[in-house]
Amino acid sequence: METSTGSAQQANAAHGAQSPRRRPRPRGGRTGAAPVLRNQAIAQAPTARVVSKPEASSQTKDPREYRIEQIRRRFKPIETNLPDGTKSLLFKLKPSDPDFPFEMSDLECDLRVPKAYPNQKPSLLVKNKNIPKGSSLNVEKGWDNLVEERRGKGATLLSLINALDRSMESFLSQKQVETIKLVSFQGQNDAAPQAETSRPGSPTKPAPRAQPSSAATLPERPAAANTTRPALRPLEPEPWFTPQQIEEAKARRAKEIRQVDSRMAGVPGYSRSKDGIVFTMPLQIEDRERLPLSIKQVQSVLFIVPLLYPLQNLRIHFNEVEEAVAEPIEELFAHIAAEKKDATLMGHLNYLCGRLYQLPDKVAMAKVEAVRRQVLAPQVSAPKTSAEEKAVDKKDTELYGVKAEKPHVQFIARPPEWDSQPRQGDEPLSSESEDTDDGGVDVEFSEEEAAAPMIEETPERGTMLNFPNIALYGIELLQMTALSLHVKCERCKEMNDFDRLKPNEERKSSCRKCTTPHAATFRPTLIHEHSTRAGFIDLSGCKAADMLPSPFIPTCQNCSSANQELVSVRGESITNVCRVCHAKFTFKIPEVRLLLITPGSLPPPDIPKRKQERLGLRIGDQLPDRGSCAHYKKSFRWFRFSCCNKVYACDNCHDAKEDHINEWANRMLCGWCSREQNYNPEACNYCGRSVIGKKGRGFWEGGKGTRDQRLMSRKDPRKYKRIGTGAASKKD
Repeated sequence: METSTGSAQQANAAHGAQSPRRRPRPRGGRTGAAPVLRNQAIAQAPTARVVSKPEASSQTKDPREYRIEQIRRRFKPIETNLPDGTKSLLFKLKPSDPDFPFEMSDLECDLRVPKAYPNQKPSLLVKNKNIPKGSSLNVEKGWDNLVEERRGKGATLLSLINALDRSMESFLSQKQVETIKLVSFQGQNDAAPQAETSRPGSPTKPAPRAQPSSAATLPERPAAANTTRPALRPLEPEPWFTPQQIEEAKARRAKEIRQVDSRMAGVPGYSRSKDGIVFTMPLQIEDRERLPLSIKQVQSVLFIVPLLYPLQNLRIHFNEVEEAVAEPIEELFAHIAAEKKDATLMGHLNYLCGRLYQLPDKVAMAKVEAVRRQVLAPQVSAPKTSAEEKAVDKKDTELYGVKAEKPHVQFIARPPEWDSQPRQGDEPLSSESEDTDDGGVDVEFSEEEAAAPMIEETPERGTMLNFPNIALYGIELLQMTALSLHVKCERCKEMNDFDRLKPNEERKSSCRKCTTPHAATFRPTLIHEHSTRAGFIDLSGCKAADMLPSPFIPTCQNCSSANQELVSVRGESITNVCRVCHAKFTFKIPEVRLLLITPGSLPPPDIPKRKQERLGLRIGDQLPDRGSCAHYKKSFRWFRFSCCNKVYACDNCHDAKEDHINEWANRMLCGWCSREQNYNPEACNYCGRSVIGKKGRGFWEGGKGTRDQRLMSRKDPRKYKRIGTGAASKKD
């Protein structure tokens, strides 16, 4: 045994002499010690043992489809196949940088993957309309650089998009690429070559144009007047401004925009674009009945304020009006705004609200004046040659409301909406002309159709809002523009509010206490001296309790003009002056009645129901900690509070997690058997065990325990108190 042990020690010593010396292990325990540093025997693995990264078979078989599938899983794009085989992937790339400095929620990308990809480079198009074109070109150029840098390195489409996300801030921070916008312009003389091809003296037919059918058509004119091509108008030079003018214009523009923001900030419907050029202005038109039918439905207008306003003219745009009607009005307003350079933006808005009904008439008169000049121009240049030409010219001029022998006399122009449905000539409407079919819709029928909603009576259902004994002095009509209502929940009787219910628009809400879904719709009616009904209310899940302060629009009895909104409530008297005729008017609502017309209420709105609370309990098992909590250690039960129908161990636990006041809990869960039952103050109704802990035998316990000082515990301080001392001192 000794010989073998010695040989083993010699072998170990020889092996230690041949092997490289290792560094000593640092002293101390292993916990918290520095890692052991050792010299690696082999600095680099042999090349023959290096294994390449495995690739999926789908990637090797079809790399284009594999990389497109990565984009599908990540962004779920909208795919489109182009005629040349290129696949278009439209998706939104949200910047991952939480401190992204630009006001851009996402980048709308159109990724074009050619058919020969990856042999051909993919391209990227930026579709955002809220960023300048120069910045979009910088992003597209940056994409091309990323593709070129990673070409041949196996970069996938997803890795390129991730690189674009990381470099998006640098691309957008670059100087914008200068762009040129080419606008095609077609002058009035573009049709001249067509007239030159015809023979002199032969009649020429004008180009076909879509227009409403009419029995009265314009006579054909001889082509002699069209053979001579008028001279082209020279292009107007672009205006040039000095640096001082530009600085003054920018200062004035900023001042007027601040004025608009301060006055229109609280008006519903007002907004401005991020670049500060387009402003959405709500039109508060007092007398909307004077507007023509074609623009009566307009509620707002877009103010386009150039960066060099007022050096560059202000323009407007109507979104709610047909293009054929809106364009002439927009051009006329731009001409008026160009003449009134001293007017502010609010001044232009006030002019538009007060004079909008006059602009269609001015447009029609301008058309008549243009036609009159066009018709009378040949008469001045060339004399009449025959009686037939005189008859033709006379008929043509009378057609447009101008008489040749009395050019200063003009007829009243037809409204613009009648141009789309013309009748035969200028004959007045009669019973004979009503029976004829001229290919369009009769004017009387369209007027009845437009007036139908005005005379339609409001159906009497739901809850009627009535103002008995209402006093109207100097007021012809009174109408509620919105209703603020106080309602009571049908389930928990909690009071809730509906603020500014707009007419005929359903508002959905929920009870702030029991989250029962509520819905309300207000259908107003006109109030006058023979009707005290203000409207009807359709309620669901609640009942009307009272009316809160609501806005009213009074109509003056003297001039029949609508005035501004006035907020009133029950018991308040409002006195004001008409803005048109300055007549004084007063109205007072002494009483408000909410009368139920139809019994019951509407079915609850389609709001997803609250999921029932799942506690994960099993009958027979104990509750966690037997139902006790940090506030009550000897309470072995949970309570289900009736205010929110949720389970908590005590009222303090309820108040810590809910934002409403707790109410009495009428049900409880036993901490011993987990059975839900009606509230019992002492024991469980099923297992019979006490839920309030063990009763003390030798303690006072608030007067419910023992009161005998002989049986009372020594640890109870009441054992040694002199209970009869108070009565003895009173007798003394």
